[in-house]
Amino acid sequence: LATCENMDAAGYNELVNFQSGLLGLSETSSSMEELLKHEAEDDRAKDAIELFCYQVKKSIGGLAAALGGLDTLVFTGGMGENAPQVRARICQGLEFLGITIDASRNAAHDEIISADSGRVKVRVIHTDESVTIARDTWQLVNKQGNGHENQQ
Repeated sequence: LATCENMDAAGYNELVNFQSGLLGLSETSSSMEELLKHEAEDDRAKDAIELFCYQVKKSIGGLAAALGGLDTLVFTGGMGENAPQVRARICQGLEFLGITIDASRNAAHDEIISADSGRVKVRVIHTDESVTIARDTWQLVNKQGNGHENQQ
């Protein structure tokens, strides 16, 4: 990119972090919520959603293989907490791993969305990334031996 497009580090950062992913595929939005609203009439939005779900499904399969199976699958964060359509699409076809979604639980955003017959518990857990980052930063700073390890 530096040679062919005369792109500097800032341009590369912009491309990778802000113009790729869902936005790069759909050419309209990086918001899954927006893409879901328009997928019926926008083939690029539909393709972006399908590829996203495929990649997540592939990752789950790879991790399940590396771990020797799964006991629990957890959805968290923006899409994981708020997009039952995405959760259902990701889990579709993973029944061989013991993952079975209960459609009504999923639509209701229940904490456990797996079917009772499923071997793997599928959970939806709320997260607050900013609190987690703050806690991790505090712990990191206090591991530097500044004498304030026990203060909160």
